[in-house]
Amino acid sequence: MDQQTVQKMIDLAVEQMAFSYTPYSDFRVGAALLTKSGRFYTGCNIENASYTPTNCAERTAFFKAVSEGEKEFSAICVVGGKNGVLTEYASPCGVCRQVMMEFCDPETFQIILATGREQYEIFTLKELLPLGFGPKNLA
Repeated sequence: MDQQTVQKMIDLAVEQMAFSYTPYSDFRVGAALLTKSGRFYTGCNIENASYTPTNCAERTAFFKAVSEGEKEFSAICVVGGKNGVLTEYASPCGVCRQVMMEFCDPETFQIILATGREQYEIFTLKELLPLGFGPKNLA
């Protein structure tokens, strides 16, 4: 993935943090999802007082994209931090990794974790979810 695309995804993810609804944890997360067709979908985390209905930024972006007909994805960028301050990487939770497994090739789908435009690392889904369970397991 080229540097310009990575930086655009980081910028979009950081912008999404402003929309996070986090009255309980104050841990804001933003995500920018890139489809294989070149479109971007964004998401933020949305907390709920009963906790279980809380939705992560990554799933928000995926569900927005899928609800608009997209089902092929290239990469996602995830950023987050307490009070919106990026101090360390905010890696996707297990549920979000499982959603990615549903729609993405674990060998090629890229996950960008960043704390700024110049400070980031790129992982494949397989690196973050080795031996993942997905649609191919049910074929």
